[in-house]
Amino acid sequence: MITAILLALALLAAAFVLLPLRSGRDVIEHDGSRAILVDQLAEVTRDADRELISKVEAQAAQVEIKRRILAIARDGQRPDAAIGGSRLLWVAALFVPLFAGGYYASFGSPNIASMPFAERGEELSEQREILELTQRLSERLNADPDGGPIEGWVLLGQTYMRMGRSSDAAVAFETATQRDGAPSAVYSMLAEALMIESEGIVTPKAVRVIGQALALDPLNPAATYYQAIGLVQSDEEGAAHDLLTARLSSAQGTAPWMQTFVDEANRIGSRIGRDPLDATLPTAPRGPTAADIEAVGEMSEEDRAAFIQSMVARLAGQLEDNPDDIDGWLRLANAYLVLGQSADAETAFLRANGLTDTLPDGDPRRALIIEKLQDLE
Repeated sequence: MITAILLALALLAAAFVLLPLRSGRDVIEHDGSRAILVDQLAEVTRDADRELISKVEAQAAQVEIKRRILAIARDGQRPDAAIGGSRLLWVAALFVPLFAGGYYASFGSPNIASMPFAERGEELSEQREILELTQRLSERLNADPDGGPIEGWVLLGQTYMRMGRSSDAAVAFETATQRDGAPSAVYSMLAEALMIESEGIVTPKAVRVIGQALALDPLNPAATYYQAIGLVQSDEEGAAHDLLTARLSSAQGTAPWMQTFVDEANRIGSRIGRDPLDATLPTAPRGPTAADIEAVGEMSEEDRAAFIQSMVARLAGQLEDNPDDIDGWLRLANAYLVLGQSADAETAFLRANGLTDTLPDGDPRRALIIEKLQDLE
């Protein structure tokens, strides 16, 4: 039924286009224009005879009018343009409906069942509930005299991101970064929201936020990836490739983000003539597992201190076998700082500082190491 209706509408539309062309003549008639010009020519002659205009003016006007009459006469003798235009309209009026009908017959499907109203109602109800909860969360956070907890702002930002409201998400994440103790992950979330808001462009503000994320955690994979994207957009593809491969080389085992790094590094490498990365990547000394952390929580203070010291000693021993792992030295230095062993921390930072020549320009680890060494002086 619907196919017949659509066919009838297509034929009706084609008829409206083609009916004016049924006579085969150009719809623009020149007879009226020619008669007007002949009258004007006679009027100029009469004005010249009555000396209302000079002979020079009359002659110029007569020449112009005769030129126009000849132009109309030539147009009347050359119907090609009108015929060509008519043919084009015929082709368009017939071809477009036929093409649309054939395409719909091949790819369209009017028999697909629509979503039941009850299911649409459930979906809309769920969306309204999410909007209401999000609005209440926002109002509660903004009304909090202490500014709202960081966890609440992060949750609000993540909710906005899932809703596709990147601008609102950026505001929420930026508010979270202003809270005491904001971790590196919050800064990388803010950088992502800013990049989505700017349609993938790493803006100067995003660059600053990425730098802050890496200063808090040089191993933050999201921040490292966004920094590499920024380097590519700044025509520093070699530095971006080096950054990605260096982070992969310092990875602990395998992680979900590693494939993204490999793919991006290979895309960049194909443009600048670098060899593709192999599936087998060198790994850095392994850190504590989830089981290790859980076990620490169940220990006494003395056992916990002894366990942490053993992990630090194990990391130090592994670094002696792999002395070029700059991120490993940074982890060891931070561990010593937590344990209050400033001298050992300074030694570890110095070992890391000796490896900064291998880092790309602009790598935040350079500034981080210098800052830590200054603090320990």
